[in-house]
Amino acid sequence: MAMKFKMEGAGDIERALADLARGTAKGAVRRAMKKTLKPVAEAAEGLSGGKFKVAVTSKLTARQQRDARMDRGRSKLALYVGPVMPDGDDAPHAHLYEFGTAPRFHKETGKSVGAMPARPFMRPAWDANQAAMLETLKREIWAEIEKTVERARRKAERAAK
Repeated sequence: MAMKFKMEGAGDIERALADLARGTAKGAVRRAMKKTLKPVAEAAEGLSGGKFKVAVTSKLTARQQRDARMDRGRSKLALYVGPVMPDGDDAPHAHLYEFGTAPRFHKETGKSVGAMPARPFMRPAWDANQAAMLETLKREIWAEIEKTVERARRKAERAAK
């Protein structure tokens, strides 16, 4: 499940980020986005009943990278929240758990192998946290910008000595 989240109208934040180097600004925004998305991941992990570990990451499988090709660019930053196996590998069966399956039958024997009811965990976690995420993101980005500016100031002081 892919959800787009675009923040507009935050002119002060955009101007402050524009004053930073692109790599520095992307790092600050990445850290802020991870902190903002962490409650979604924690809620989804709880709703999955311990079946999945849910991670906030920028790493995708090759197939997911092809699907998310438009999310990439020099000034774009994309993070994803999704289920992973305990060892950190992707969980290719998570969509079956989330959306369920219709009755399934073995091709050769015709034996019923059952149906799986839907047990949504990602969507309810997203819906529960979506309202507060924009304010949290703004607050976290400002905090990261202030920390970054303070680090740059201290670095300049050390270089001047």
